[in-house]
Amino acid sequence: MSEPRKRRGLVWLRRTVIALVLVLAVAAAGMLVFMSTLPEDHLDVVDPGRLEVAEGARGTWEMGPVTIRVTDDQLVIERDDATVFASLAGTSFVTGARGEVTWQEHRGYFWADVELADRLGKQSIDEVSEWGDEVVLNGELGGDGERAAYSLTLSRKGDAVVADLVTDGELDAVGLVSGRTKDAGVHGFGEQFTDFDLDGRLLPIVDREQGVGRGTQPLTFLADLTNKAAGGTEQMTYAAWSTFVTDDLRKVRLDPEVEESHAFAVADTRDPERVGLEVWAPRLRAELSAGASPTEVVARTDQVASPPLAEWTQQGAVIGLQGGTEKVRREVAELREAGTRISAVWLQDWTGQRTTSFGDRLWWTWQLDRERYPDWAELVADLAEQGIRTTTYVNTFLVDAAPKDDPDIRNLFAEAKAAGHLVEKEDGSPYLLDQGGFDAALVDLTDPAARDWFARVIADEVLADGVDGFMADFGEGLPFDARVAEGDAATAHNQWPLLWAKTVRAACELADKPDCVTWFRAGSSGMDEHASLFWNGDQLVDFGAEDGLASALLGTFSAGVSGWPLVHSDIGGYTSINAVIRNYTRPEDLLERWTEYAAFGVVMRTHEGNRPAENAQVYDSAASEEAFARMTRVFAELASYRRPFIEQALTTGVPVIRHGWLVHPGTRAAEVDTQFFLGDSILVAPVLEHDADTVEVTLPPGRWVHLITGKTYAGDRTHTVDAPLGMPAAFIEADHPLTGDLRTRIAQALED
Repeated sequence: MSEPRKRRGLVWLRRTVIALVLVLAVAAAGMLVFMSTLPEDHLDVVDPGRLEVAEGARGTWEMGPVTIRVTDDQLVIERDDATVFASLAGTSFVTGARGEVTWQEHRGYFWADVELADRLGKQSIDEVSEWGDEVVLNGELGGDGERAAYSLTLSRKGDAVVADLVTDGELDAVGLVSGRTKDAGVHGFGEQFTDFDLDGRLLPIVDREQGVGRGTQPLTFLADLTNKAAGGTEQMTYAAWSTFVTDDLRKVRLDPEVEESHAFAVADTRDPERVGLEVWAPRLRAELSAGASPTEVVARTDQVASPPLAEWTQQGAVIGLQGGTEKVRREVAELREAGTRISAVWLQDWTGQRTTSFGDRLWWTWQLDRERYPDWAELVADLAEQGIRTTTYVNTFLVDAAPKDDPDIRNLFAEAKAAGHLVEKEDGSPYLLDQGGFDAALVDLTDPAARDWFARVIADEVLADGVDGFMADFGEGLPFDARVAEGDAATAHNQWPLLWAKTVRAACELADKPDCVTWFRAGSSGMDEHASLFWNGDQLVDFGAEDGLASALLGTFSAGVSGWPLVHSDIGGYTSINAVIRNYTRPEDLLERWTEYAAFGVVMRTHEGNRPAENAQVYDSAASEEAFARMTRVFAELASYRRPFIEQALTTGVPVIRHGWLVHPGTRAAEVDTQFFLGDSILVAPVLEHDADTVEVTLPPGRWVHLITGKTYAGDRTHTVDAPLGMPAAFIEADHPLTGDLRTRIAQALED
């Protein structure tokens, strides 16, 4: 090559590189601008200030076994040698604020913007008085020249102490600040998908879509880019509520019977010696309790029990299928031939299927699609003869049935609109919400008449023809600017799952099926009185702790100590996305590992996902059917072991799936978030990584036996254990009276 041509080539290369750098710089700048404009939570709380106690307000008061002490710098509540509540010495335990919360919303995603105008962090206790069985603290909150009166009434409720905080009506938010031993762990606040210990966080307590990816990259970035921050964050959850426990064995639970307890709140665990909970309401009513052990502190303080869980759920897997009568019959027959224990089928497309850009969706008309299932009643009856129940699907929305072009079904949307049963905009029109391809309206669950109407619809349509239950989906999408029949949307938003659970329970009773099986993903405090079974939501089809298999375990832990007794997940995950850069589809080993995890859970249920044809399914091949069948037999053989723990969960609220902290507090096993106990004796270390064939397990003190291999391991240490596909790492103490029986049962299940 000649020198001139070489120079021209170098010049061209330099210019190309410069142009490329400029393009990348501009693109990067654009991305920075884009990311800076994404909606996100902007949270603020009142920092507690100095506590001043008038000399005449100091003293000790007795309420039966409860002792209340007000010193010159602290409130302490004790019972039976246990501290129920202790404020941080010298620091306010009541705070207040004036300000407002504004919201951004997009397809069920909500972002809070908290603006405090006045921060009232200083607290005085001016007088304390006794009124019958109550002790009342009166004083003022102040800051920057502003003041407001408050009253805190303390009373007994069983083994708990109720703290009822009211203000003079001029405040928009009030807070309760609990002291804790420095760095004591904090757990709960509903279903949180991060570490079990929530220390060091500022958490919004709001139900909303949990996001697609929640930090998994590049998916989260691409979801944010294409769908307005739909990628979500680690703080997003379908089920947040104001209940928490600490390693000091203390519990704070806002009373679900009080409407203000469901208001938006912010939890603050950033100070290592306290936990703040600020509620955007003028009243805060909390139940304060303590226990001698983690299970005792997690247990309910009242005598309320959850509805029973039908025994058939424990006899095998609930198989999620779509596609119509022929496919259901074919796949059930193949799975049974492979030796699969099937307790039920879950046919979510019973009401018809529609395709959107997200994947396969449903017609939310809540009536049978007779074209898709022409012999529905016969199908349900035939399955029942084989010992297989049928379950379906319903949610809180209605769509206009006219576009479905089926003259044989009712237009429930039109009926509800005419009767005034829909959530409305301020102008009185139905509040239509974009579902990504179609619009839908919410039934107004604050209206008793609307609840009664919808319960009757569910009883007559969803539970017809021998159906024994359904997924009760959604519940987190009420817009904050909506108009509802009773109260206001801001307070009703977090209460919606509770109202939904009441509606569903009423439907089961109207259908004369008190033991029908329903499961929910959105959560409210007090919901466990009306529902027993929950699921983690729409996990991504991967192993990740952000939004995959590992996140399901984390969510189960926090939900369990917050009040959900029985929690399970979609086997294999749900959300599958072609993000162009990477196609997120369910690999075969993920499906098998999730199956192993579920075999040691409370309910074993599969889901085909939002893109069934592109994701691995349990019925894909003889090998996949055999692998799945083996684990369903393990699940069924564990039924007698699980039964007493399920009963305990339903009557006391102590979850069946337990973090090590609940079972062996103070040990190394109590510090691990990647393993769990089924009940109080079986320890399971699920494989949470792609292509892994070993797993680490941290055993409590003692000698532990692998339930499959029979190998014995020394406790109080961490082991790397072989865990090839089909051999989950499950252990029981060597001297447990059930060790021999369980080993025999599981061996037989794996060999059949």
